[in-house]
Amino acid sequence: MANNLRVGYARVNVNPPLGIPIAGYFKERFADGILDDLEVVAMAVASGEKTVLLMTIDHCGVGKEYLTPWREKIAEKTGIDAEAIFIHSTHTHQGPILLKTNPHPLIRDYEKYLEKRVGDAAVEAVADLKPAKMGIGVGEAKNVAFVRRFRMKDGTAKTNPGVNNPDIVAPIGDVDERVNVIRFDREDAQGITLVNFGNHPDVVGGNKISGDWPAMTRRFVEHCLGSACIFFNGAQGDVNHVNVHPKAGDFNDMFHDFDGCSRGYGHARHIARVVTGAVMSVYDKVEWLDVDDVRYVQKIVEIPSNKADPKDLPLAHQYNDWHLAGRDDLIPYEAMMLTTVVAEAGRMVRLENAPDTFPMLFSAVAIGDVALFGIPGEPFTGVGRGIKKAEDWKLVLPCCNTNAKEGYFPMMDSYEEGGYEARSSNFKAGVAEKIIENALEILADLRK
Repeated sequence: MANNLRVGYARVNVNPPLGIPIAGYFKERFADGILDDLEVVAMAVASGEKTVLLMTIDHCGVGKEYLTPWREKIAEKTGIDAEAIFIHSTHTHQGPILLKTNPHPLIRDYEKYLEKRVGDAAVEAVADLKPAKMGIGVGEAKNVAFVRRFRMKDGTAKTNPGVNNPDIVAPIGDVDERVNVIRFDREDAQGITLVNFGNHPDVVGGNKISGDWPAMTRRFVEHCLGSACIFFNGAQGDVNHVNVHPKAGDFNDMFHDFDGCSRGYGHARHIARVVTGAVMSVYDKVEWLDVDDVRYVQKIVEIPSNKADPKDLPLAHQYNDWHLAGRDDLIPYEAMMLTTVVAEAGRMVRLENAPDTFPMLFSAVAIGDVALFGIPGEPFTGVGRGIKKAEDWKLVLPCCNTNAKEGYFPMMDSYEEGGYEARSSNFKAGVAEKIIENALEILADLRK
């Protein structure tokens, strides 16, 4: 093999106006300040005649109703195949709502602005292409991601049951603490570091705009290494930042929030520092790989929808109506259980007249012997572990919320166990296993 790689980079600011609704909770919030900048980051990767675009947006999740036309317009501007454009949302819960059905005028203004800025970043990254070499490493970020689903004394499973809850028996599942690092050194230009780690960016809380720990990680990596940085969140659907049994200083810079979770801006900074430390631990000792091609593929698979039993619909409509009317006080639950039943009711009502299956878009990009696999929602950690087992690759990076956002993808057994993710998922039990199956097939075909 011979190295034949060119890489370009761009970053643009996408801060919204104050007063815009904030995404991430089943509770209205409106932006009253900015803690740190939201950004779109783009990396163009070329080898021979092919170019792919890897892009990230500091956002909770951008739907395909936006991303599909954006990708087509970027393809027109750059000459890059729309299927080669990989747009990922980092999943910060401190960004603006982006929803076609929400009539708020600031959302209409922001979606036009964001589309323009995404296009700008893509064009600038392609214009910045320069000869490069690529190296890979895998570090570890210890004790910043925690399983958020727990077996309780009454036999149920609960998501985020609260710090020091005496009814907790044990966590359900485990955490993948691996931090994937790809280092690009460019000729006569700033290097670029790609980072991939799975954890929920729901750490900051409150009503101010923030990219949460993924945005902080980018900036810390840049400060420490002098390299530009792009970050892709991994399989994070069943893990978050909450240590339910804190010791010593574990609770520094955190507060108890409305839903029973502990949050804090200082804790987001802590996570970013630990992830940056994992990057630094392998950065100088990466394994350099020759790259003689880039490849890409996307595939659409029909997945069964998680429609409700008709007998459960009357209560679901009642809860949903109360929630939309701002009367959550009438629903006989509190904290995270209130969030769970509201989300479940919303899912039942939303899917009442839905089709029996939904199309799900999978995207994959290969840079030599390294692959990024795009999942259009929030997969459980088990999905990420399954995809990382794909054969004949030096490194596989699962990326959530890529080219669409379709909600949670829980593992099969979690549907029987219960919990927020399975009860709110648009997809029937088996969706996670289907994702793994299709991912392995797609990656095997991409390897040929």
